[in-house]
Amino acid sequence: MVLGGADRLTEGASALARRMNIPEIIIGLTVVAAGTSAPELFVSLVSALKGTPDMAMGNVVGSNTMNAMLIVGCAAMVAPMTISRNTVKKDIPFSVAASVLLILIAFDSFLSRLDGILLLIGFAAFLYYGIKTAKSSQSTTVVANSPLSMLRSTLYLLLGLTLLIVGSNVFVDSASRVAYSLGISEGVVGLTIVAGGTSLPELATSVVAARKGQSAIAIGNVIGSNVFNILLILGTTAVISPMQIHGITIVDMSMMLGSVALVWLFSYTRYTVERWEGALLLGAYLVYLGWLLSNV
Repeated sequence: MVLGGADRLTEGASALARRMNIPEIIIGLTVVAAGTSAPELFVSLVSALKGTPDMAMGNVVGSNTMNAMLIVGCAAMVAPMTISRNTVKKDIPFSVAASVLLILIAFDSFLSRLDGILLLIGFAAFLYYGIKTAKSSQSTTVVANSPLSMLRSTLYLLLGLTLLIVGSNVFVDSASRVAYSLGISEGVVGLTIVAGGTSLPELATSVVAARKGQSAIAIGNVIGSNVFNILLILGTTAVISPMQIHGITIVDMSMMLGSVALVWLFSYTRYTVERWEGALLLGAYLVYLGWLLSNV
């Protein structure tokens, strides 16, 4: 379901981008990112409401680390990812800034309603920036004839989002029960099992997009999802249910920030993430995962 949904989502989003004269990177940063971040929103909100804030925070921190290291790594190993100058100079720095903001406000191990409002203000600024960038880029966008009608493109988009959300939730529910039966802490469950499950849409969407040569959607999806996860998901969750956090360490937060910083660094090399850089990102993530599990 996740893989099929990602295929339909990418196809529909790409067709809509061409028909509406909107750059693919903006579609990736907004529509696709919002859809694939829906599992994180649902899981984090329910986790906080049920009194398991470590899982809510671990879900976002783990998902963002996985997005930047595992997903970009896998996508780049499938096909080198070409990154636009605008993405390197504006979009990725926004993701870095969001990560820094989260570390600063979560330094006291508590996310208050005021912190949540601050994150939501940042999200509004991100949306404003995305719309402004789209408008300024329209004049230079080359539009190709889309093979799909507007109605069919929209249906593909909705079908893809539905399959992604349902498939991911089934995975997360099952995996979480297995993890709890093994006696693993909420924080580690959030950073690994839950983050892995809710990041399946981003992984599938980005790898499929990279395989189709649509690296703009692949990288836009990852960067957009990271910003959505921090600003919208944790912002909304904290406003509804303030969270006391104990199980997420400074190492986990640093890995989240370092992962997107690495993607930013690699993107500066000829504005391309090469296969060997993708392999390095993937290897670094596996080392972190091994360290995390060894401390369970």
